[in-house]
Amino acid sequence: MVHYTGKLASGEQFDSSAGREPLAFEVGAGMMIPGFDKGVEGMAVGDKKTISVAPPEGYGEWESQNVFSFPKANVPTDMVLEPGQQLTLRNDEDQPLQVVVAEVKDDVIMLDANHFLAGKDLVFDVEIMEIKPKSLIIMP
Repeated sequence: MVHYTGKLASGEQFDSSAGREPLAFEVGAGMMIPGFDKGVEGMAVGDKKTISVAPPEGYGEWESQNVFSFPKANVPTDMVLEPGQQLTLRNDEDQPLQVVVAEVKDDVIMLDANHFLAGKDLVFDVEIMEIKPKSLIIMP
């Protein structure tokens, strides 16, 4: 379990566990971005560390193909959309897709499906609070 503060390379904070329970995850299980997982490997309870994560080990690069147009005619007439607004759409498999309104044009809305941290260099200040061993399953 770790306490952490996540910042952009500019110093702008985007997340923190301050005031909450420490974050619990299994190292190497794919629950965290690869750079965070690698950064905490070998740490012990009480250790503090700053981990720098480049986009390939974080949320990936920002990709233009993840920006697409959505017909304005498919938006309810009473719904006002503004650039920067976050929306949740459903894909063909009925799974949620988080997007941000990038631009509102006359007949279409440009939506950005990139993760909001894609293409960003990240910095995490972490402190290991507790380490629990993996449970062993003993077969009879």
